[in-house]
Amino acid sequence: MIKTGKLRKMRGVLDSPVQYSMRLGDEEIPLNDAIGKTVRLKHIGEINCIHCDRKTKKSFSQGFCYPCFRKLAQCDMCIVKPEQCHYEAGTCREPQWGEEHCLQPHYVYLANSSGVKVGITRGTQIPTRWIDQGAVEALPIFQVSERLLSGLIETELKQYVSDKTSWQKMLKGNIEPIDLLEKRDELLEESEGALSNLMQQFGEDAIEYLEDEEPITIEYPVLEYPTKVKSFNFDKTPEITATLMGIKGQYLIFDTGVINIRKFGGYQVQLEF
Repeated sequence: MIKTGKLRKMRGVLDSPVQYSMRLGDEEIPLNDAIGKTVRLKHIGEINCIHCDRKTKKSFSQGFCYPCFRKLAQCDMCIVKPEQCHYEAGTCREPQWGEEHCLQPHYVYLANSSGVKVGITRGTQIPTRWIDQGAVEALPIFQVSERLLSGLIETELKQYVSDKTSWQKMLKGNIEPIDLLEKRDELLEESEGALSNLMQQFGEDAIEYLEDEEPITIEYPVLEYPTKVKSFNFDKTPEITATLMGIKGQYLIFDTGVINIRKFGGYQVQLEF
């Protein structure tokens, strides 16, 4: 089978294991059945913006052309630092987009991807966000009224746990299990004063503690994890032909290296297996 199109981040559907599809243009190609087989993935030399579709020599922020990168709210710094919300400051590039995406309920969660971490996401991105990060366990702990508030809570909690994933460690597998319920209780005790202040600032109804939630476990379709992680880059190695050993997060794991599919959004590629 040979398919060609503009690359988008893979779709992962929660199952045992996660069911992955490669998105090329408007087509989705199931990938789980290709694990254990030889796969050829080739960048055919063209990059198109994932927002406006214009040709670009270089991709910014995982798939945008430079003009879109400069003008779109979804490319602004507050996407990675929500506690610095531009809508709240009155400087949002696209206020309507901010209302639709940021002034909506968000979740604060704990996950185990390369160790325990804290993160935030919209409710519509559960469990997609956890799958994209390669988390093997996840637990939502708060539902809050807006993105800014979720970012402020995350800022408080990351004083005690990381807010980052070590992608190399995540891809090596053998992630030690963590009691996320116990960790949640520890964090709530350590941050009780700060959380109380946020409730006073935003209102008690703005923060809902999800005490009845239970952790979920996520299994990935991987035959064998790498002992050393070598990363492929389409800009340096436009063609990869290797045995697909598994998929985790947004990474294809080959017997000769790994590639972050999300990083190359907008690249025109040819897939064959």
